[in-house]
Amino acid sequence: MKTLEFYVTAVWDAEAGVWVSESDIIGLHVEAASLEEFESAAAELGPQLILENHITKRDLAQRSLSELIPWIKFHAPQRGGATAV
Repeated sequence: MKTLEFYVTAVWDAEAGVWVSESDIIGLHVEAASLEEFESAAAELGPQLILENHITKRDLAQRSLSELIPWIKFHAPQRGGATAV
């Protein structure tokens, strides 16, 4: 079975002056003034939202526990600049 794998990317919104998230985790919308705050919020909210929005009762019945542990790839901005929204 396919591993649960998701991504979260930090993108600089120059107009608002905050880091915002781009992600394939349904419901995840993070805005933070610093990358540290961004990573902390994404790490806390990401797994909760995956459980609520991406894992079904059928998954729980048919998959092993190791298959249900999600992988979240954090994509930090590249050094020397970030993409503006």
